[in-house]
Amino acid sequence: MKKYLALILALVMVFSLCACGSSDDKTTDDSNVNENNADFKIGVILLHDEQIGYDFAHMSGIKAACEALGIAESQIVFKYNVPEDETCYDAAVDLAEQDCDIIFADSFGHSSYMLQAAAEYPEIIFAHATGTDAYSTELTNYVNYFTGIYQSRYVSGVVAGMKLKELLDSGEVTEPHVGYVGAFPYAEVVSGYTAFFLGVQSIVPEAYMDVTFTNSWADMTAESEAANALIARGCVVISQHADTTGAPSAAQAALDAGTTIYCVGYNVDMLSVAPTAALTSAQNNWAVCYTEIIKKAMNGEELPKDLAYGYEADGVQISELGKSCADGTAEKVAEVEAALKSGELHVFDTSTWTVDGEHLDSYDTSWGFEGTQLIWDGYFHESEVISAPLFDISIDGITTLN
Repeated sequence: MKKYLALILALVMVFSLCACGSSDDKTTDDSNVNENNADFKIGVILLHDEQIGYDFAHMSGIKAACEALGIAESQIVFKYNVPEDETCYDAAVDLAEQDCDIIFADSFGHSSYMLQAAAEYPEIIFAHATGTDAYSTELTNYVNYFTGIYQSRYVSGVVAGMKLKELLDSGEVTEPHVGYVGAFPYAEVVSGYTAFFLGVQSIVPEAYMDVTFTNSWADMTAESEAANALIARGCVVISQHADTTGAPSAAQAALDAGTTIYCVGYNVDMLSVAPTAALTSAQNNWAVCYTEIIKKAMNGEELPKDLAYGYEADGVQISELGKSCADGTAEKVAEVEAALKSGELHVFDTSTWTVDGEHLDSYDTSWGFEGTQLIWDGYFHESEVISAPLFDISIDGITTLN
């Protein structure tokens, strides 16, 4: 835990931000106020607080966006540790009654409660991250937003693949076995671990992967235990879609004990807790997304129902490469990122994966958008029909353990 807190403190210094630790409402001060924006007020509903990397990344993105737009931090009202239940509705109503012009929520389960509040306050914009309801609702003041995180997961998989190839070529390991700690078996998680795996396979085609779920977005103990179970099964690189440092910490402990194991994190740079085990982390650059949304709202412009920002808009990235990365990794990452930005490379190119030995040429999502085709022009169009990930296909080479 002390190492994790050190990570958070380091990140606070990097972002030059003041983290807020209370579960109560809290606003912060900023003397550099653009007077034209002085009346604009922002409400933010967070599933956790700055102790969890995912929520910290959202907080950092909002603060960076406000700084860029000349909005004082004192005009932001944060609601911390808001569970995915009626508490979210109560928080949204309270923010509305505090005269917030736009209200954000950052977790999938906040969706129905944000919709309920949006219906009652049509003059306020309600923006929900990771959700899918804006596509179908008739409410004009409700939008969904996300990033193209599947792209940076693919790139982080390339990093992992380079290390895996190095280990295989040297004879240090003999099995191209990777693992993944997932939170829930949702499309968002499936999309992420599949993208990571395809990145690995782009370097080591014979690689295979085990996935285990913790059934929690943030559970340090469960994530550590899941990582240890994957290591015991022979995985030599593990990644995660879970929000604590549990898996990287477990990997570092195992590496220090003599096991060949490396890790790829999520949300934040994991080098402070896994200095030799961590290769990189897949990251969202939420500042891009929040800047665009807040700017449009502040100017009275109509917001699209769904907004998603990938490499083409610098909405995603990977963290600093760790010192254990294989030689040539930086050059390969630059090559892959350039191809993603130009549109030359598509993560879910159907020629690169199969289901029961067959390539798919069509797919209707099972996520409430039946009849909506998601494969055309030879690839699955993730985060294009709606902003949230919809890729929920079980492809060959990946085994889910629970």
